[in-house]
Amino acid sequence: MEEDLDDGQTQKGCLECCIKCLGGIPYPSLIATILLYAGVALFCGCGHEALSGTVTILQNYFEVVRGPVDSLDVFTMIDIIKYVIYGIASAFFVYGILLMVEGFFTSGAIKDLYGDFKITTCGRCVSAWFIMLTYIFMLAWLGVTAFTSLPVFMYFNIWSICQNTTILEGATLCLDPRQYGIVPIGEGKTVCAGSEKFYKMCESNELDMTFHLFICALAGAGAAVIAMIHYLMVLSANWAYVKDACRMQKYEDIKSQEEQELHDIHSTRSKERLNAYT
Repeated sequence: MEEDLDDGQTQKGCLECCIKCLGGIPYPSLIATILLYAGVALFCGCGHEALSGTVTILQNYFEVVRGPVDSLDVFTMIDIIKYVIYGIASAFFVYGILLMVEGFFTSGAIKDLYGDFKITTCGRCVSAWFIMLTYIFMLAWLGVTAFTSLPVFMYFNIWSICQNTTILEGATLCLDPRQYGIVPIGEGKTVCAGSEKFYKMCESNELDMTFHLFICALAGAGAAVIAMIHYLMVLSANWAYVKDACRMQKYEDIKSQEEQELHDIHSTRSKERLNAYT
């Protein structure tokens, strides 16, 4: 009987510990972190592969040649954007961890308000700093989303022309990369409807895959924007809770100080009356 009772108490203690641990997880921050990681991974992975597909299309069908090493051509810009993608992936992986840790500490500070844990001025400054930084990153991701929509629009035009080749019979319609600033004005790298290169490009997997990869990258950037907005709501709510908690802390400190003063006054008067009586 005693062993069964001990086992039941142990299971109950483990269950209470698990419930306490699950209750300490900041679920809004966790959801925002998962959404941020998913969006960044989708944007970086699909964007990187879409840029590689763009290089293949330019070289195989538009016959664009890579310039000298010291020149700034479209291939050099694509390489720079790839390195930027690497930096974005690393930076937001670390930033997601920092925001998750901040959510843990803020939740612990609110729940342990009446315990030994104290909310410091430094903690409030860190929360305010994260709000400002997240707002800046949200604006940056809005810009990234707008920038990513440009290749989606370009590839949509090319894809639409390829899908309507039967309607374009007899029409002289050409795809000129100079219209998008990809090649210098002096170079004529056009591919016209009805040519062999045009049909090969339309039937190739590179065009279809690159177009859909850019769409996925755009969706990933949009998911990152939503994650930043979610983080802003979470951080603003935590800031408000921390601010109210600090006021409650000050109230409790003043209240305990007044009670101590009243207790000291009462003790002093009791001693004076006892001395006067004796």
